[in-house]
Amino acid sequence: MTTTEVESVPTGAQIQAARDGVARRLLKGSSSRSYDPVVDIDWAAPFVPGKYFLPPRVMSLYGTQVWDAMTPEQRIEMSRQEMANIMSVGIWFENLLNRALLISLMKEDPAAATTHYSLTEMGDECRHMTMFGRAIETTGTRAYALRRWQRTVMHLIPVVMRGTALWVITLVGEELFDALQREIKDDPELQPMVSRVMQIHVTEESRHIGFARDGVMRRIPIRSRFDTLLASSVHGLAAPIFRHLFTNPEMYRRAGFDNPKEIARVARANPNFHDSQVTSFASLAAFLEQAGLMNRFSRTMWKRAGFLR
Repeated sequence: MTTTEVESVPTGAQIQAARDGVARRLLKGSSSRSYDPVVDIDWAAPFVPGKYFLPPRVMSLYGTQVWDAMTPEQRIEMSRQEMANIMSVGIWFENLLNRALLISLMKEDPAAATTHYSLTEMGDECRHMTMFGRAIETTGTRAYALRRWQRTVMHLIPVVMRGTALWVITLVGEELFDALQREIKDDPELQPMVSRVMQIHVTEESRHIGFARDGVMRRIPIRSRFDTLLASSVHGLAAPIFRHLFTNPEMYRRAGFDNPKEIARVARANPNFHDSQVTSFASLAAFLEQAGLMNRFSRTMWKRAGFLR
C-alpha cells in the first residue's frame, strides 16, 4: 500500500467526527419532529365500519382460494389479527435493538453526539413499543408471544451485534417494516387509527434508518475481513425467521381457521404475498449489495424465504 493510499483511509477520529455531524443533524430533527403516541393518536375514536386493519393487497392470504372463500367480515378479522401479529414482531425487534444499543454504549463516550442520538433513538423505540402495544389493545386483539426458542435467539443476537453487524441487523429489523408501512399508510381502505400509527412510525424511523445506513457506509474503509464476513452473513439468518413470523399459524387460528398450519402453508406459497415480501426487502437488498454485504449465503437465504427473486 502506498503512502497516498494510507493517507486516504479515514482514521477512527475522522469517522467519529463525521458520525457526530450526522448525529447532531438527526438530534435537531428529533427535537422538532417527534411524537407522543399517548396524546398524538385519538385512541377513543370509533373504528370505521368496513375498513381494514391492513389493506387486503399486502395480506398473506390475498389472492388465494382461501381468501376468495372468506366473507368480508372474515377478511377484516384476518386483517385485525395480521396487524396485531406484525406489531408484536415490531415490538420484539425494537426491544432487541434497544438492548444492543445499550450494550454498545457501555464502551462509548457519553459526551459524544452519537451517544446522545443513540439515547434519543432508544427513547423513540420505547414510545413505538408503547404505541404498538396500545394499538393491539385498542383493536381488541392480543399480542403474539415469542416461543421459547425465539426468545433464546433474541437474547443471543445482541452478542454478535458489534461493528458493522450492529447496523446491518438494525436495518433488517427496521427497513422491512418501514417499506411496508410507507406503501400502505395512506391507503383509503385502512382504519384511520392504524394509518396514524404508521405515519408516526415512518416519520421517526426514517431518522433511525439514516443513522444506521451511515454507520454501515462509514465503516467500509476500515472493515476487517471478519467484520465483513459476519455482517454479510448474519442477516441471512433473519430470512427464515421473518418468513415464519409473518405467516404465524397462531394468527390464522385466532381468525377462526380450524387448520392454521395448513393455512400458513397456503400463505407461504402465495405469489401475491411473495410480491409484497420482495417489495418490502427491495430497498434494503439494494443497499446491502451497494455496501458489499450480500454474500452467497445471505442471498440464498433471502431467496428461499421469498424476499428475493
